[in-house]
Amino acid sequence: MIKVDLTGKNAVVTGATRGIGLGVAKALAASGAKVACIGTNEEKLNESVADIVAEGGDAKAYVCNVADSAAVTEVSKTILADFGKVDVLVNNAGITRDMLMRRITDDMWNDVINVNLTGTFLVTRAFVESMRKSKWGRIINISSISGLIGNKGQANYSASKAGVIGFTRTVSKELGNRNITVNAICPGFVDTDMTRVLQPIYIQEITSRIPVGRIGTPEDIANAVLFFASPDSSFITGQILTVDGGLIM
Repeated sequence: MIKVDLTGKNAVVTGATRGIGLGVAKALAASGAKVACIGTNEEKLNESVADIVAEGGDAKAYVCNVADSAAVTEVSKTILADFGKVDVLVNNAGITRDMLMRRITDDMWNDVINVNLTGTFLVTRAFVESMRKSKWGRIINISSISGLIGNKGQANYSASKAGVIGFTRTVSKELGNRNITVNAICPGFVDTDMTRVLQPIYIQEITSRIPVGRIGTPEDIANAVLFFASPDSSFITGQILTVDGGLIM
């Protein structure tokens, strides 16, 4: 893990129950930040927070569906009451409903767009005023290489992640004058619960197209988040960083 001092900073991480979100929450806490972990599975969320605390970090669990506007409004009020302010926001929550485009139902499309894209908007809107008042903030959105190049069977997911990229670039222009940076990270193939369900032969095929010779880890993505969250990244905004080991598509 890269060394970043976030002592005195408060962070919010959505989708913090597992995978990339949990890795990010742990890295932020290990760097000194107090972390509000948002997720929908209360049991797993509490386990994640317990892990962070056991490792010496400071974290608290908040159950919320980021696609629910009213729920986001309420949880943001609770977090701000508990923390006082929010300095770092990591919009990581995301789902997939993979299927060839012609077979994607309305519900499959809407579910993915609502969580991955609308959720990013709702959570950002809920916390941005705290950053504006402080005249300091770091917003890091987790997109995907699928949002850059597309991926067969993921029309809904790719569209949502491409939307996150457009959202990132636009909001960076709106908030730069308040010393708030907004950047996005596009992970490639990462070892998470979402990818472990794939057939080993498919994982081997993907790995063969990664020049560094391995698939990514949540820690690889967390390191990129730490860089964007650090005070030293103050002149970097509106950027889209691909973290994929050089994946050849």
